[in-house]
Amino acid sequence: MAETREQWIKKRAYTLWEEEGYPTGRESIHWEQARHERDALEGSAASPNGKEVKPKAKRTATGAKTNGVVTPAPKRTASRKTAS
Repeated sequence: MAETREQWIKKRAYTLWEEEGYPTGRESIHWEQARHERDALEGSAASPNGKEVKPKAKRTATGAKTNGVVTPAPKRTASRKTAS
């Protein structure tokens, strides 16, 4: 059975609470942290349970590519002002 988003957040918040030594009055902080972690997982290549990584689309290297050869992008240089 697949775990729902709310179940995942609840379990993660509980784990955070345990890891901090069962503090009182931090429920909302743990819940928000768990919710943010779930949002990050959903926006990443990781599976919701964090056990596997889905392949992302390949990214091209920076710079121009011709006939399989990648030429690096020109380096940026700081412009210097001269004193008058």
